[in-house]
Amino acid sequence: MPEQKEEKIAERNIPGMMNRNQRFAEVQHAENTAAALKRIAVYFAKEKVIVSCMLAVVIFGTLSGVYAPSLQSKAIDIIAKTKNGNLVTTLILMTSIYLLYSVGQLLQGLISAKLSQRIVKRMRKELFDKLMDLPVRYLDTHSHGDVMSRMTNDIENISTTVSQSLPSLFSGVLTIIGTVSIMLFLCWQLALLSFLTVILTVTATKVLSKRVRKFSRKRQMLMGQLNGTVEEMVSGYRTVVAYNHQDITTEEFCRTSDSLTKAGIRTDIFSGVMGPVMNCIGNIGFVIIAAFGGYFSANGLISVGVISAFIVYAKQFSRPINEIAQVYGQLQTAVAGAERVFMVLDESNEDKSGEALEKTENAEVVFKNVQFSYEPNQKILKDFTLTVPSGKKVALVGATGSGKTTVVNLLMRFYDIDSGEIFLNDQNIQNISRNDLRKNIAIVLQDTVLFSDTIWNNLKYGNADAGAAEIEEAARMSRCKEMIEMLPQGYDTVLTGSGENISQGQRQLLAIARAFVADPQILILDEATSNVDTRTEKAIQDAMHLVMQNRTSIVIAHRLSTIRDADIIVVMDKGRIVESGDHDTLLLQKGKYYDLYMTQYAGIAI
Repeated sequence: MPEQKEEKIAERNIPGMMNRNQRFAEVQHAENTAAALKRIAVYFAKEKVIVSCMLAVVIFGTLSGVYAPSLQSKAIDIIAKTKNGNLVTTLILMTSIYLLYSVGQLLQGLISAKLSQRIVKRMRKELFDKLMDLPVRYLDTHSHGDVMSRMTNDIENISTTVSQSLPSLFSGVLTIIGTVSIMLFLCWQLALLSFLTVILTVTATKVLSKRVRKFSRKRQMLMGQLNGTVEEMVSGYRTVVAYNHQDITTEEFCRTSDSLTKAGIRTDIFSGVMGPVMNCIGNIGFVIIAAFGGYFSANGLISVGVISAFIVYAKQFSRPINEIAQVYGQLQTAVAGAERVFMVLDESNEDKSGEALEKTENAEVVFKNVQFSYEPNQKILKDFTLTVPSGKKVALVGATGSGKTTVVNLLMRFYDIDSGEIFLNDQNIQNISRNDLRKNIAIVLQDTVLFSDTIWNNLKYGNADAGAAEIEEAARMSRCKEMIEMLPQGYDTVLTGSGENISQGQRQLLAIARAFVADPQILILDEATSNVDTRTEKAIQDAMHLVMQNRTSIVIAHRLSTIRDADIIVVMDKGRIVESGDHDTLLLQKGKYYDLYMTQYAGIAI
């Protein structure tokens, strides 16, 4: 869960929160390709029917392609009168085989396209489901742009490979096997001489593919980094413009883009070089067939028709090798993308196990000797002990980085404590399932989060079972009912860009109304009125006073005017409680709270 803007840097030194280049550099390390391919094969195993159909079509097409040149050889020998047979029948059969071969190619494309979409659909769903189950810590420590890149670019690369590259690979392998068998049958001597080019092909493929793999990995890494830069720029565009950082942001984007361009060019160069190199090697094979085939024919070892067939078979033999070499770059890119997807899928899910929260009207929260740190040896909370009585309003105040928002994160179990205990009605929250715990807590953050949906659905987000009367009452109590009714479609108004079509203050009112709809046992307000005007703030305070009656409430505030009526005000400093009491008592003590209050309202420099 995002911290308050002012507390993000001060409170959260989480492992992995390094600069962007360091985060993405991790992806450069080589992964286990065999393991990735094995895991990809599992997805194919779940589509046995479609895979079987595709293999049947590939085998049928391959057999047609391998058989047709032998008919051509027979036809030439019949014309040359070195073999007996019906020329017309042979030509009709040869034409029919070539037509069947074309039909097989068409079916192969259609089936592979369907297969790729089904596999990618399943993989995309698994990845999205995984993102929904990841701990908050993971998304706090990874670039959102990089996560999005895995969902889009990496998955799309896999889709392209399955639909285009894999069918070529399967048919290519079968074509090579069938062609080699026929060539050995027709003339094993000429076949062995033709196969000398295989050594050159394997050597060239090995050298070029190593570089293709290296740069394809780098390209995928940089693509994620570039997406992260764009995502941060778009989400923080107003800040970029306000601080005149357009040029700096553009320079950073251009540096990453230049590196991506170089990696892409190198990947494409080495992938593209494979085709011409394979063609050159194939031409060498034609020279061998022409020279030695003519010699064997002159000595009566083979017929002219066999030489013709060998030329076609040599082309068939080199074509799949060329195709395999050309798609190798795509295969490497897809494997690299799959590895990045599997890295997310292999992350540990947030532990949702635990007992149910016992139903009771009370909701007392007790922090007992709690120690917590985002990073080892850098304590954020130190021996933190606090009791929030049931039905009372407790306010947390203190300087930036004192640990106020961390208290909320631990209560919501966005993070687990290092030591100590947190109780809710005598139940240790470590034993309560996260879902059941959060179902009884509503939170309103300073950074308002609304979804691109109707206002009605955004309010109902807090309680899917809420009726119209409850939603309208929540809107009235949060002082946003009139605002909603003034909009063109009222509650059916669609919020665009997370609520960019309404003001920040209006978004905050809706967030408060959403919390009211949830009707929780515990209400958390994290600087919830920071973006509304003074008059609206007073109205919201009056409404919240009614809502928080007999409801356990924890309020984090920098503006002390919002918590003067709190039952208990807790003053925090460097992860410890230094003072606690009500407003008047703390002022009389003339301690930390007094200093904060006088700084805000009396203009005294402390």
